[in-house]
Amino acid sequence: MSTVNSQETGLGAPKSLAWTIIIGGIIGWIGAFALTLERFHVATDPSASLSCDINVFISCKSVMLTWQAKLLGFPNSLIGLAAFAAPIIVGVAILAGARFAKWFWRLFWFGNLLGFGFVLWLFSQSLLVINVLCPYCMVAWTGMIPIFWVVTLYAFREDILPMPVRTAPFWDGAYRFAWVWIIATYLLIITAIIIRFWSRWPSMLQQFGF
Repeated sequence: MSTVNSQETGLGAPKSLAWTIIIGGIIGWIGAFALTLERFHVATDPSASLSCDINVFISCKSVMLTWQAKLLGFPNSLIGLAAFAAPIIVGVAILAGARFAKWFWRLFWFGNLLGFGFVLWLFSQSLLVINVLCPYCMVAWTGMIPIFWVVTLYAFREDILPMPVRTAPFWDGAYRFAWVWIIATYLLIITAIIIRFWSRWPSMLQQFGF
């Protein structure tokens, strides 16, 4: 496709990308929605025990009462409810045949970059500062990771984010194996969690009768 024609008609993304961002958006939205419901529960009854409060280091309530959980002055889950709707809408539009201009893809990628960065920051705060893991937060993180990687690798492959021409074969292969990048990110996070809370796992296993 010529540059002029591409600019006029936009880029038609693969359906595999559309389904990935739709599923990731739904997973993330469910996590944000569940966390929002629990936040309202705590607001009405501060002494309430939540469904996601498993023990002292796996608990939604312990995390949602920290300042990190309301970075902009209101619960982060409300940001998630709005933000995770975007990839769902974009994905459905792609399945319907929509083609987006490069400027749109750049804005969409930048929004996902901010979301991914926010997830990494929240993860670091949970792991190193709060010392508590929030189950519903982790559901939202699970949805954000594949969205970020498929959009980023697609943007590199299609020259939406300009890269040296000689790297084109690498980015083409990287996009086709996007699942490797996604799984690697999950594994890094899981490994960090296991190591950080290593001394607490035996007591939790005993709690469940193991």
